[in-house]
Amino acid sequence: MINFKEIATVTLILFSIIDILGSIPIIIDLRKKNGKIESGKATLVAGVIMIAFLFIGEVILNLFGIDVESFAIAGAIIILIIGMEMILDRSFFKQDPGVENSASIVPLAFPLIAGAGSLTTILSLKAAYGQTNILIGIIVNLVFVFIVLKSSVWLEKKLGQGGFNILRKVFGIILLSLAIKLLKDNLLS
Repeated sequence: MINFKEIATVTLILFSIIDILGSIPIIIDLRKKNGKIESGKATLVAGVIMIAFLFIGEVILNLFGIDVESFAIAGAIIILIIGMEMILDRSFFKQDPGVENSASIVPLAFPLIAGAGSLTTILSLKAAYGQTNILIGIIVNLVFVFIVLKSSVWLEKKLGQGGFNILRKVFGIILLSLAIKLLKDNLLS
């Protein structure tokens, strides 16, 4: 049953977890490294991952004997590495020479958009909200993600190189902090 209050709540929770605005420096950096970002492809893949996780996430994790905490820790490690890339100006994720624009999938669609934080949040939301309302909240967030990805060139022009460098370092530290929080929360639980 559609409940607009639940949809709004789910949308805002996922919006804060996905944090696509906070990922703008990463998006710009990935676009610079790879020439372009395929906004539609990244949004579609992230959407498929999140929606699939809504319906069969627990089953998949249980099938492999993985608990939600272990999944969150693995995602936290990837986020930690991305944060280190941003701060240290080093590349740990190497572009696969045989695959063009793979950055639209890894690390953009997964784990930045549909990462450990958003996927574990989706599992948690299932305990309190209806699946239809969560699904609508995911779709609303994906529309916003697509708009931000499409406007990354415009945003880069507005920021300039100096603004981009500052944002890259600041958000690198924020990503490291998020990774540490995810690690701490899931290692101590």
